[in-house]
Amino acid sequence: MTSSEMTVGELIDLLSACDRDAPVRQAMNPFFPMAHRLAQVVQSVDETGRRVVYLAEGRDADAQLGYLPPEVTVALTWQGPVQAPPRRPRRTAGGN
Repeated sequence: MTSSEMTVGELIDLLSACDRDAPVRQAMNPFFPMAHRLAQVVQSVDETGRRVVYLAEGRDADAQLGYLPPEVTVALTWQGPVQAPPRRPRRTAGGN
């Protein structure tokens, strides 16, 4: 069975390359990208009997931290790189 879901083992492998003291956050909603604090890891069983692990945000009012940094949304391919529009020549006092 081919699955596009990340496994706990794959998550551990990815996290092993990270700073162990860095806080863990969850990036959510590609159309309105926000960062959330993680508060819980819960194991359960899905409707097919397969074990599943859920990462949940906290219930505190400050669990949602705000917008994701632009470089994160680009790295997740949720948004393309944004470049400043080209500058137009400035007008002179004479109207040209």
